[in-house]
Amino acid sequence: MTDISPGWSQIDLCQISKRFARVQANEEVSFSIHRGEVLALLGENGAGKSTIMKILYGLYQADSGEIKIDGQTVAVNGPADALKYGIGMIQQHFSLVPAHTVTENIILGKVRGKIDFRAQAAKIKEISDRYGFPLEPAAKVEDLDVGIQQKVEIVKALFSHTSLLIMDEPTAVLTPQEADQLLVFIRQYAKDGNAVVLITHKLREVLDVADRIVVMRNGKVWGDIPRAEADEVKLSQIMIGHELSALQKRHFDRGTSTDSGLVLENVTLRHQNLCVLDHINFKINAGEILGIAGVSGNGQEELCELICGLRSADEGDIFLNGVPLNGMSLRERMHQGIGYVPVDRYRDALVMPMNLMENLYLKSSFDPAWHNGPFINQKLLTSESQKAILDYQVKTPGPEIRAGSLSGGNQQKWVLAREMRLAHHLLVLNQPTRGLDLGAIHYIQEQILDAAARGIAILLISTELSEIFKLSDRIGIMYKGKIMGVFTPDRLNTESVGLMMAGIMPADLKEV
Repeated sequence: MTDISPGWSQIDLCQISKRFARVQANEEVSFSIHRGEVLALLGENGAGKSTIMKILYGLYQADSGEIKIDGQTVAVNGPADALKYGIGMIQQHFSLVPAHTVTENIILGKVRGKIDFRAQAAKIKEISDRYGFPLEPAAKVEDLDVGIQQKVEIVKALFSHTSLLIMDEPTAVLTPQEADQLLVFIRQYAKDGNAVVLITHKLREVLDVADRIVVMRNGKVWGDIPRAEADEVKLSQIMIGHELSALQKRHFDRGTSTDSGLVLENVTLRHQNLCVLDHINFKINAGEILGIAGVSGNGQEELCELICGLRSADEGDIFLNGVPLNGMSLRERMHQGIGYVPVDRYRDALVMPMNLMENLYLKSSFDPAWHNGPFINQKLLTSESQKAILDYQVKTPGPEIRAGSLSGGNQQKWVLAREMRLAHHLLVLNQPTRGLDLGAIHYIQEQILDAAARGIAILLISTELSEIFKLSDRIGIMYKGKIMGVFTPDRLNTESVGLMMAGIMPADLKEV
């Protein structure tokens, strides 16, 4: 296929600054992107990585500074301008129309007049075959797995003859095997004379695929490092400003297990004649961490909601410390000492117009400890909120600030601070560190291990296999509502977990 992308050789971002209200997102950011290279953009949550790339793609406009292509200043006032220069961006949340076919999604807004769908499908097939993407042009997007949907987004960008592809956390929803395939594509795409900017927090991926690494902190560039001079320790130190201590994971002895903990027996949940959860059986002992791996959308969220009382099982039983939870209301289950961090903090965890103190109080307003007679104990609520801000490293001017004004990572920290207070016996965590920076992730992981050491049973749902292996005493793998098996970490590796995440059971594995 002939490369007809714009023939630039270097893009320069020069002294770019961007402010949102009181937040300085980017401050005089300068770096270059060279054709034929993979540039990794690293930084903590809120460091300004996505903002600077959205400015380059035209989604935001800079307050000051300029963009140069081969030394010439250009105006990028929107994505249409960016595409003229061969710049494409794949964001974390896909922009596909589920009811449309692969072909219709890819040509949407690009082909006008009378459309020869057969000819367009042939072009799409040529692009997808070139990079090893197994796409069926006539398939509906709503019928595709999330990994294939991402490939549709990539081909959609390539169809527009992009020569610079910006990818924001591209492996977050992929199995390990799919992630490895994507890294192969990134290398090949750059080798073909194009460029990739990879925004990711996964240091392994950066060290595997990047030619150069730009590290951002607090809206500024703190390092521009060739791959040959980088390692995980150096990168993490630049990202967070100090070295992280090693996590101290304690040994959990299942031989001392009692009736305490969480038990699920043949739990089944159906929705519109579909089996969302299919005869789930497992036990989490007090003080044990059970990690559940799997691609998002395979029943993990429904499992969490069923345990915490937001859904009711069609079959099966749930027990906590020997007490049956079936039939209990959400508040009654909270009285049993259950804390829950949902995957969607906007929908299920926070009331964004309320301030931090109100959100901390909201879920336990029935607790008499918060009250002075008929009134809220404002002094206690303020002091506890200030303590939580310090303990969980929440970046905010104070507890009276609206939750909606915080960054996504700091909102997540606040949810964790509240739920840790409620979890006396069971802590259910669905993607607890998603969107957090390295320092916050490390702190939260320490808190999870500390909670387990205090005898709390923990259900940890995560798409990050490194997190699952690092924290879990046992690991279960979910695929289409079923538990493929539960194993000790020493019995597994990323390849075997990846196979089970795709519904394939390795023959040499035995449950524990």
